[in-house]
Formats: sequence, C-alpha cells, structure tokens
Amino acid sequence: MATRDVGNGPVLGTPDDYPDRPKRGGRLVVHVVIGVLVAIIAGGWGYVMWSMTGSTSGAVAQVVSFTVEPGQAEIVFTVAKPDDRAAVCQLRALDSRHAEVGTKDVRIGPGAGSKQLKERLDTSAEAASVHIQYCHLIE
Repeated sequence: MATRDVGNGPVLGTPDDYPDRPKRGGRLVVHVVIGVLVAIIAGGWGYVMWSMTGSTSGAVAQVVSFTVEPGQAEIVFTVAKPDDRAAVCQLRALDSRHAEVGTKDVRIGPGAGSKQLKERLDTSAEAASVHIQYCHLIE
C-alpha cells in the first residue's frame, strides 16, 4: 500500500530519503597490485617474443617462400649471422593437422653474414607448411 501520492514526488524517493554510502578506502593498494601484475605479465610476454626472434642465439632466420609436392617440400630462407661463425638450422615440414612429416638440419659454414638458401626436405606425407624450427650458432 502506497503511503505517498505519486503526484507529489518521485516514486522511489529522493536522495535525502537514503543513508550516505559508507566510505571505502584501500583502492590505491588494489590499483597498484593490479598495475604490478600487468607489468610483470607484459614483461614476461615481451621476453618470450624477444627470445623467439633468434636474437639470443645470434642467428636470425626468415622464410622467404616454400613449395610442397607429394613426398617432398622445398623452402627458400635467409639466415643472418656473424661472418666468422657457423650456424645450424632445423627445417620442419608439417601436414594440415600440424603433425611433423619431415625435418632436416642444415649447417651453414662461416662466411657471408647473410645468406639466402634453398633446401629440399623429404616428407612422409604431403606437407601443408614448412618453417624454420630454430637457428643456432655453433663452434
């Protein structure tokens, strides 16, 4: 049963009809903790991405192109490394379900710092993609 006439004021009341909100403290601490966690996660993700570029191994490889045929795959890639060091790169062929169907280790001797190479891999099934698993300096 309504005790007020709707025409005389708001149905839900006025702000003066309700008590003040209690004061809440400690929000600064929560924001600082969240900020620290975000910084740690972003720093970790940045480190992972940086380490995947090959800059930590000293040899940086990049796929230029690849072609696949039944029973084999061909990849063209570049490797940048110091002139006086040798490197080894592992090439990997995957099928459409991301299962490995072929690998090959390629040794690049000392000499030109940046080289473009063409390699052929034998595969156990038709490959869908070919990529460079890793490149590391040796010797």
